[in-house]
Amino acid sequence: MAQRSFVVRVPCTSSNIGPGFDVLGLSLSMYLKLYVEVDASRTELRVPQLRYSGQGAEDAPLDPYRNLITRVALYVLRVNGATQFPVGVSIHVVNDIPFGRGLGSSGAAVVAGLLLGNELGELHIPRDRLLDYALMIERHPDNVTAALIGGFVGSYLLELSGQDAETTKVPLSEVLPEYPPDAGASWGRDPPTPPHNIGHYIRFGWAPEIKVIAIVPHFEVLTAEARRVLPDAYAKHDVVFNLQRLAVLTTSLARSPPDVHLIFQAMQDRVHQPYRKHLIPGLPRILASVTPTTHPGLLGICLSGAGPTILALATDNLEHIAQTICAEFAKESITCDVQFLDVIEQGATVEQN
Repeated sequence: MAQRSFVVRVPCTSSNIGPGFDVLGLSLSMYLKLYVEVDASRTELRVPQLRYSGQGAEDAPLDPYRNLITRVALYVLRVNGATQFPVGVSIHVVNDIPFGRGLGSSGAAVVAGLLLGNELGELHIPRDRLLDYALMIERHPDNVTAALIGGFVGSYLLELSGQDAETTKVPLSEVLPEYPPDAGASWGRDPPTPPHNIGHYIRFGWAPEIKVIAIVPHFEVLTAEARRVLPDAYAKHDVVFNLQRLAVLTTSLARSPPDVHLIFQAMQDRVHQPYRKHLIPGLPRILASVTPTTHPGLLGICLSGAGPTILALATDNLEHIAQTICAEFAKESITCDVQFLDVIEQGATVEQN
């Protein structure tokens, strides 16, 4: 088609829900959106023209060979035999997801790039196969799976062997190279094709009474730093503690009406939150003082991803819960934004205009 337009919508995500470190992901109603126009008559646009608004707009690279979204799209195209972008592409990125706050901003960008490349190339790659592409780029499955598939999901990586295992170990710099400004059809070698079934997932239920509050402090926690503070080995009793609660949590969040005591106890964690508390001022006090006893309607509270966002699950008194957590951060001279979010069952979408 000489002219067409479409919209890519990718929800934000929360991961590491309670004891579900690197396992659980939750798709939520705050979005990264791409408004895309393709006009083949605009031959002056040899590469996509990018503009940004919303969160991070002042820092986002507008060079499509540097921008994460368009680099991912180009990866999808190149793997499928299209050596460069189509002519005449313009993209307006509208981003509501804050960077570095534990709400899956990088995972959303990866998924947006996958859907963009799939649509620009008219490749018709199915959703489960796109997950393989995502896991070649984002090696932790929880955020990208939730963003792509939607809802409340558990995911894991398979133990691959032979050439498939070697392919998944290809450095990210070779999967998503930083292209030179004059990159074209003949640039570089072909990128690695993702093996099939790098990871698998399952969708859990979510009780309709359970609402989500995201308290977003005005500072960033770098994922690399949050990973660095975790230990290389854990005591057996801490691993068992998390496994016991994880097994209970995934079922209890689907039951209606929710069991407050069961969920609150099952949201406890000993694998990542204790080691990251010094990165987030006030976190130990918040986790200890905001409970269903002090705040009726609260079901559970945890870090979202690596933080610093706090995720609270509740059926009632959402404003009061949010105000209390914000007040605790204020004691550390930290201001916050509050988002009251819904769980999104659909995941990322492409809508034709």
